[in-house]
Amino acid sequence: MERNNLYPVFLKLKNLKVLIVGGGNVAEEKLTFLLKSSPDANITIVAPEFGQGTKKLASDFGVKMITKKYKKKFLKGKHIAIATTDVPAVNIKVFEDCQKKNILVNVADNPPYCDFYMGGVVTKGNVKIAISTNGKSPTTAKRLRQFFEEVIPENIDDLVKNLNEYRKTIKGDFGEKVERLNEFTKELIAKKVEK
Repeated sequence: MERNNLYPVFLKLKNLKVLIVGGGNVAEEKLTFLLKSSPDANITIVAPEFGQGTKKLASDFGVKMITKKYKKKFLKGKHIAIATTDVPAVNIKVFEDCQKKNILVNVADNPPYCDFYMGGVVTKGNVKIAISTNGKSPTTAKRLRQFFEEVIPENIDDLVKNLNEYRKTIKGDFGEKVERLNEFTKELIAKKVEK
C-alpha cells in the first residue's frame, strides 16, 4: 500500500527568506497561503508584472516586490523558493537553480519539481494542524482543512495555554512531567469520547 513519507515541519518564516517567482493568480494564492499562516514571513516576489490582488497583499504585509524577469541572482540569501509562473521553462529553471544552491523549492502544480508541498493548514490560536495528501489531491486537503476548522473548538487555545501553565507547576524530571501530562490529557479525551 502506498503511504505518505513526507516529514511535516513547522517553519519560522520570519527567520527564513522566501522567494516567490511569478505575479499572477497562482502567485497570489501561494502568497495568501503563506501570509495567512505566517503574517510576519520574510517574502520577496519577483515578476515582470503583478496582479492587483498580489500587489495589495504585498503592500499590506510588507512583501518586497521586484518588477523584473527571474534571474538566479534573486535566489541569493534565500532559503525557500516557490515558482508559480505560467511558463514551464522558467519554473524548471528556478527548480534547477535551487537544486544547485541547496534551496528548498516548490514548483506549483508540478510534484516532480518540488522538495515540499504546501498542504492545508488549520490554525486556532497556538494550535496548528497541517494536512498533506502527498501532492496527489490539494482539493482533498482543502476539504479536510474545512472539516477541521469546523470541528476543532475555538477555545482550544485556552486548553493549550492552561496545560502550559499546569506543565510549569509539575515537579520531577522530564519523563515524570510527560507521564503526568499524558495522564491528565488522557482523562480529557476519555470524557469527550464518552459523550
